Amino acid sequence: MTHVPPSPDSFSRLGVGAGAEDPPQVDGKRDGSAGVGPVVADRHGLVPADAVLSAGRDTAGWGVHRVMGLETEYGVHAPANPGAGHSVLSVEVVNAYADLVTSRGGTVAGTEWDYGEESPLVDARGWQLPRSAAHPTQLTDQPLMGEDGSPVHLLTNLVLPNGARLYVDHAHPEYSSPETTNPLDAMVWDQAGDLVALAASQRIAAAPGEPQVLLYKNNTDNKSVSYGAHENYLVTRSLDFEELAQRLLPFFTARQVICGAGRVGLGVTGSSPGFQISQRADFFEEQVGLETTVRRPIVNTRDEPHADADRYRRLHVIIGDANLSQYATWLRCGMTALVLSMIELGTAPEVELMDPVTALQRISHDPTLQATVPLVRPLDGAGPGGRREATGLEILRVYLEAAERHVHRFGMEDGATLDVLHAWRESVETLGTEPAAMSDRLDWVAKYQLLSGYRKRHGLDWDDPRLGMMDLQYADLRPDKGLYQAMLRRGSLRRLVPDERIRDAVGTPPPDTRAWARGRTVDVFGRHVVGASWDTLLVREEGEGPLHRFHQREPLAGSAEQLPGVFDEPAAEGSYGRLLEALSRVQAGPPRHHGHH
Repeated sequence: MTHVPPSPDSFSRLGVGAGAEDPPQVDGKRDGSAGVGPVVADRHGLVPADAVLSAGRDTAGWGVHRVMGLETEYGVHAPANPGAGHSVLSVEVVNAYADLVTSRGGTVAGTEWDYGEESPLVDARGWQLPRSAAHPTQLTDQPLMGEDGSPVHLLTNLVLPNGARLYVDHAHPEYSSPETTNPLDAMVWDQAGDLVALAASQRIAAAPGEPQVLLYKNNTDNKSVSYGAHENYLVTRSLDFEELAQRLLPFFTARQVICGAGRVGLGVTGSSPGFQISQRADFFEEQVGLETTVRRPIVNTRDEPHADADRYRRLHVIIGDANLSQYATWLRCGMTALVLSMIELGTAPEVELMDPVTALQRISHDPTLQATVPLVRPLDGAGPGGRREATGLEILRVYLEAAERHVHRFGMEDGATLDVLHAWRESVETLGTEPAAMSDRLDWVAKYQLLSGYRKRHGLDWDDPRLGMMDLQYADLRPDKGLYQAMLRRGSLRRLVPDERIRDAVGTPPPDTRAWARGRTVDVFGRHVVGASWDTLLVREEGEGPLHRFHQREPLAGSAEQLPGVFDEPAAEGSYGRLLEALSRVQAGPPRHHGHH
């Protein structure tokens, strides 16, 4: 029976109406079946205390529940000011949003990023790249410098009231969402970033005499430049990185058939005519590596956890498209969380591609989904005489079936996890029989159907510039201009949550992670905030009082539940002292579960 994707109402059980998702209620079997050993003693907060894991394994998540967040670098363009550099325009965007917030009584403009906690050159394989050998775009731990080498004193970093970061990432304005614990919330706070970026653009447009600055949620200018839409997932430090990379490569190569954003043109400049599934596929050159802007790898090795490095590794995923579709964003995060759960607990399928980079591009270049890529060995279940080639859909189906077995085996059958599994299966099955039927859920299919219809009506080839302009217009954030926005308004694309839910996320942090402490402190006690990063807060009493640095190494510490009443009466006597006491109390992290030996 075909599963009907959840409607907005069905997400109410996940806590969408009130904030983050409720903790998963796990009712599965825990009978210590073959291959399953005792629970480890030092457990991560999202893992049920009575969970039974594979022998010798640890995990930082459970089902689709895991600390995660998204980053979007927006394309920026000022049609009336073609000579303006992208870095200058990006600074203007950040300062426009700061002006907007402060004009409403906010205080984000006074917040600086604490670069002391950044380490972008540390590699997960155990070495550190010398600064002299790093490409300038890798030095994300340094403030923006002007062309003459002097620091830019305009604001280039904002920590927002929702716990997110808005900053200038070299030549693009970037929104990094706050930490969330499930794929639905990850999507909500990612889409809140689109509203933040749009508000900044509109603030600039409202200023007398200012040239309009347009922002696009896409990944390439089709002039050889690509910019990122990154994902971040916490995984357990005990997981061997080589195993992680090996199991992820086939999945990352294939998942574009669901979460690609679609692109007119083939090759890094888009000069070869055609339509492809992914905006980013043509820009990848390596299987595994540290870089993010040059020699891009499918699996990135940056080892910068922004958390307790003894317990966690942050998987920094750079192989993804900027999705506008709520459904595609949610499912991208949900599928990836399940695959990470399988890798951590040792149940991921052993798929091996002959050439992952070539396979990535071959799959992307065929929107009919029929292209096959060579395998080292036949897929699981094909037998020794099976084909040593597979389509992207066939690879994704192997991961899906393994995920279904994994969820049942470990009793991860909560509503959020099952919703992702059902949607994953329906997507794979529908794409295999009637791909056009996914045009109401997947960006690349929606765009392909829209552009193919226009192309046929007007007798155009794929290299006609009008199709390229429509591709760009799909990603335009302006409600009255963007083709995605128009399709959403007329109901051609599905919503998973009401618009109000996303608007609320612009000003409110997720309540179940440290983003709550960060965002609410910036919003309510902004006059005391000296600096911030993902895992630190620096505050001082007004004037020349002592500086207090609070470490937030545990991403689940500093939640709304752990800080009741702290932000309710900031003007009351003693409120600053209560803030200091509360931040000191939670910086050690939440209690850890201890299981049976």
